[in-house]
Amino acid sequence: MRTAKRAFDEVGEIGRFLIGVAGVWVILVTFIFAAFHIPSVSMQPSLQVGDRVLVSKFSYGYSRHSLPLGLGYMVPESWSGRIFGSLPEPGDVIVVRDPGQNINLIKRVIGLPGDRIEMRAGRLYINDEPVERVPQGVVRYRDRSGVLVEAAVYDETLPNGSTHTIYERTDSGRLDNVGPFVVPSDNLFLMGDNRDASADSREAAGLGYVHRDEVVGQAWTVLFTFASCREEEGLHCPPWRVWRGL
Repeated sequence: MRTAKRAFDEVGEIGRFLIGVAGVWVILVTFIFAAFHIPSVSMQPSLQVGDRVLVSKFSYGYSRHSLPLGLGYMVPESWSGRIFGSLPEPGDVIVVRDPGQNINLIKRVIGLPGDRIEMRAGRLYINDEPVERVPQGVVRYRDRSGVLVEAAVYDETLPNGSTHTIYERTDSGRLDNVGPFVVPSDNLFLMGDNRDASADSREAAGLGYVHRDEVVGQAWTVLFTFASCREEEGLHCPPWRVWRGL
């Protein structure tokens, strides 16, 4: 009898422990952090295909997209809004929900409400002023399909002083002469760092402006990546990355 009672108590203790672990997990993924997988080349060189990125959910407040396991995407759009909300800063890398495609995307914040954004011959203009970009050389690599790509590398500095690196394959691409775009109230203008391989806010029929309520969180760091590429002479092959800041 005592043996059975002891076994029952142990089972109960294990059950309470598992419930506690589950509760902590729900709190973490709902209010604090989530991990996202990078499936495309649009944010190269900052992010590579295969990177697992740690995203802070509390940086800009909470919305229905903060719910774990995709539950927030089942909530009616009429429930949109943010608690403790704040706008990202230009240069922040953020995860957003694209309601048109029903997928999460990761891009860099380029424009805030009221900003005037334009691309002229591959150069980014914000409020009619050219954004500084400093040449850093040329990179050659193979894309996901194995095609050889050559791109100019620039360090780009936004008006608030935030600097990041971009790839430009050409200055006369499909999205290199577009705009001007005037960012509406409560919206953001987002772009990928791989400028000629990113579908972003430059396409009104694509991502377009992103409402602040569609922001999931801020990308903080690359946790790790299992992605690898074949070493070839003269071609860039990103190394494995672990806990690398953005």
